[in-house]
Amino acid sequence: MKLNIQSLLPDDSISHFVHSFWMVENETGNDVLGTILPNGMVDMTIMKVNSETWEMSIRGLDTVPSQVTIDKDVKIFSVGFKLWAVEYLFGDSIKDVLNGGKTIPNDFWNFEKIDIETLDNFQNKVTQKINAFSTKPIDDRKKKLFELIYSSHGTISVKELSEKVFWSSRQINRYFNQQFGISLKEYCKILRFGSSFKDLSEGKLFPELNFTDQNHFIKEIKKYSGVTPKELSKNTDERFMDIAAIKKLPSKND
Repeated sequence: MKLNIQSLLPDDSISHFVHSFWMVENETGNDVLGTILPNGMVDMTIMKVNSETWEMSIRGLDTVPSQVTIDKDVKIFSVGFKLWAVEYLFGDSIKDVLNGGKTIPNDFWNFEKIDIETLDNFQNKVTQKINAFSTKPIDDRKKKLFELIYSSHGTISVKELSEKVFWSSRQINRYFNQQFGISLKEYCKILRFGSSFKDLSEGKLFPELNFTDQNHFIKEIKKYSGVTPKELSKNTDERFMDIAAIKKLPSKND
């Protein structure tokens, strides 16, 4: 029996901050090993051990694949935040949790038992909380910067970004390193890798998203996943949970 993996897209009202929601439930009767891939997102996760006990954590950016163990009978809910959500929703730098995570208080955002019964309930609670931040002012320059990064799937150059938002590349990189623990250029590479998950989940093994050629594509996939594009697309036993979750996302037209 495989893990039960579900995923949902965000409501339009929060899509500027949220990439997706997912849930994994281990009903196999055994602990299951899995791999989390760099995807350019910051995850807030609730691990539900039983009806009365859960643990909340926030995971920073990943630059390498991470091996994880999904304990038997555990249910995990997660929301993948786009990078600029961190500053406006959490207010803290996440550079100290690069390739790692940290626990946050269980009363954060006042989650209740009913909110982590189903993925729909979890999505509704997070949506409600994020919309409560709607009156908080957003820096127009940062807003434009991230809109360009995400609309290009990380394929836009640092030089072009700097010119379009009237912000020097040195200042942008200082902001990225201080806030997220990574340079803008490296972040764009990771985001481009994460943006290839949809095609890979559908078995498409040819380079898109401004990869120079097939060799460049293979090299970048192996750099961030440790395996070839073909192996990643097969995703035997749903080892790569990001690929499994992306594959199960509903169409935006549904």
